[in-house]
Formats: sequence, C-alpha cells, structure tokens
Amino acid sequence: MRTYCYQIATILLLFILSACGETSKKKTKTEQTVVKDTIAVDSATVKEEEKEEEPFRLTDENAIPFFFEYQKEHKEHIVKINTSMGSFVVDLYEQTPYHRANFIYLTKKKYFNNTYFHRVVKNFIIQGGNTDMLSTAKKRDSIGLYLLPPDTRKGFKHHRGVISMPSSDDVSNPHKLASPYEFFIVTTRPGSYHLDGKYTAFGRVISGMNVVDKINHVPTDEGEWPMKNVIIESVEIVE
Repeated sequence: MRTYCYQIATILLLFILSACGETSKKKTKTEQTVVKDTIAVDSATVKEEEKEEEPFRLTDENAIPFFFEYQKEHKEHIVKINTSMGSFVVDLYEQTPYHRANFIYLTKKKYFNNTYFHRVVKNFIIQGGNTDMLSTAKKRDSIGLYLLPPDTRKGFKHHRGVISMPSSDDVSNPHKLASPYEFFIVTTRPGSYHLDGKYTAFGRVISGMNVVDKINHVPTDEGEWPMKNVIIESVEIVE
C-alpha cells in the first residue's frame, strides 16, 4: 500500500514539474518575442531619424518650387562683390525672381567666396563662380546639382555692365538651362545684344565698373583663363 502511495506521489510530482517547465518555456518564448519586437521598433526609429537628418540639396525637380517660396521671404537685391582687384556693386532685377533668389541663396551659403573669375574675354565679358579646386566641387555637391530654366522674356538687354547667367551650347542642353553657380558681366560698349534671348540678364553693375574693366584686361592663356587668378574673395548683401 505504501509503495502504491509513493508511486502516486511521484507521478503527481513529475506532473507538477512538467507543467512548471512548460510555463517557463512559454514565458521564455514570450520574452524573446518582446525583445525582438523592441529591437525592430528601435531599428525603424533609427532609420527614420537618419532619414530626417539628411541635409537638404537642390535638384532639377525641387529648385523652382524652392526658389518660388524663397524669393517671397528674401527680397535682397543689391550685393557687393569683393575681388582681389577691387570691389563693385550689383543690383539684381526683381523681375527675374528665380535667378535673383538663386544668387542671394548662394551668397548666403557663401558659395562664391574664394571662387575665381575663371574666364575673361577682352572687350566682351568676365565670367565668375568657378575654380579648378576640389573644394569648389564639394561646395556645389553640398548645395545640390541643378539647372535653372532661362527667363529671357522680361525685355532686359545685355547692355554693358549687365550680369547674366551662362549655359552650355551643346545638343544635350537644347533649352539652354543655366548653370546656377556661374555668372558673367558684359564689358562691351554699348553692349553685346547678340546674347539677348539666349541668356538670362538678371542684374547690372551700379558701382565699380572700373574694377570690372580692370579685370577684363588681365592677361589670359589660350583657354581665356587669367594667367594670375582673379579671386572673388567674398560676396556680401548690401540691401
């Protein structure tokens, strides 16, 4: 009889231990699921934060919408261009809002600082906003790679002293989209009117044209690059 009781007790004990083990296993699996879910949520949060922290860059798709809004809040239109050969002042046309806003935006980004007047054609133009340095390419990349459509129907002519935006003449750019990082200033007397309708005139020199003329007479190589770099030391907003 005692043996029988012992057997019963043993069976009950084994049953209880087995039940506890199953409960423990279920609990462990539940805890593992919670941990995995937590890791998944944390990973998704990190990816979302990284996405939000990506710096804003201009593109062909967002440039016009961006400058449409930017020009409403940023009405500045007079800038002073300080070079290694002196300074001159430019008034940017209100009637060419995207090109004016683009120049103001790049000025505030300090893009033009330490770029060059890299192309000089005597009695025609001086062209600035580029260099042969890697740092300039990096600045462009950080701001964005984009082009601006021409705005040539406002009636502005390429008189002497007018600042305009260049574009390439190759077949890959049939609409003459403008390079936003560069500009040229007309030095021809009384002007270079064959450029009208092809390039966007978006301002004019109102003071310091003698400095522009001085730059226009520096010696250049066969590629129209000045033999001694003419540096745009800074561009500052006056009004």
